[in-house]
Amino acid sequence: MISKFKGTGTAIVTPFHKEGSIDFKSFEGLIEYQIGNGINYIVFMGTTGESVTLNRDERSAVINMAVEIVDGRVPVVVGIGGNNTQEIVNNIKETDFNGIDAILSVSPYYNKPQQKGIFRHYKTIAGVSPVPVIIYNVPSRTGSNITAETTLQLAREVPNIMAVKEASRDLCQCARIIKGKPEGFLVISGDDVTALPFMALGGDGIISVISNALPAEFSALVKHCLHNEFDKARQISFRLMDIIEGIYADGSPSGVKALLEMKGLCNNVVRLPLVKINKALQNQLAQMLQELENSPILK
Repeated sequence: MISKFKGTGTAIVTPFHKEGSIDFKSFEGLIEYQIGNGINYIVFMGTTGESVTLNRDERSAVINMAVEIVDGRVPVVVGIGGNNTQEIVNNIKETDFNGIDAILSVSPYYNKPQQKGIFRHYKTIAGVSPVPVIIYNVPSRTGSNITAETTLQLAREVPNIMAVKEASRDLCQCARIIKGKPEGFLVISGDDVTALPFMALGGDGIISVISNALPAEFSALVKHCLHNEFDKARQISFRLMDIIEGIYADGSPSGVKALLEMKGLCNNVVRLPLVKINKALQNQLAQMLQELENSPILK
């Protein structure tokens, strides 16, 4: 099970029609695009999937279709998180986990719990989940950090917690987790920009946003890192650096959806309170994408 989550996972977007309803045809095409270009697993209903703007019926429809389309070809991870522990427990109990391999659960946001509260939150979730749990630390969105000590305590004491998606951008914290983790516990990056140094520290892979649009290129970078081929990885990383920074410059997933529309994969439509990226940045991304297409990274 653990080895299935080494490498590159795509935090996949949810495509919308122009009027805002879910575009299931484009969704199917995006899933096939990921699998066909070497992605190791796919994460549905995460931040990039705009899960907080989907209602219960829409989320169920997306998950059901995802499981059907993937059909066991790659592992499926579903985001089930929030800042109300009991509500998450109820959600897990009501979920059909057929075809789902793991859940990704974001650290509680807004209410800014103590580390003891974070530990108990995840222990409670893991205790009712029928599949392994990936904890998700993203202080820039939650307003609080899961410390290395808390992550390691969860890794050692809660068997059903198999990994952390670490998106603090604090490489010292990442190093402490990687150094102290027990055997079989994965440390996965949640930040495209620092993927290379994270992997050089001994990370097990990344859950990526840019891989929505550039799955073959980004998964090649991660594979080189896993094989200690850092000269090759560095060449790809430098080529992708500007476009990765660009997709986050005016909000995510607004940036990557702009790229996906340029590639003809889905509409550049996000739901409020998100809006499209500004026109100047869109033009810059279009130029970067054209340069990559004119001089491919992978030949």
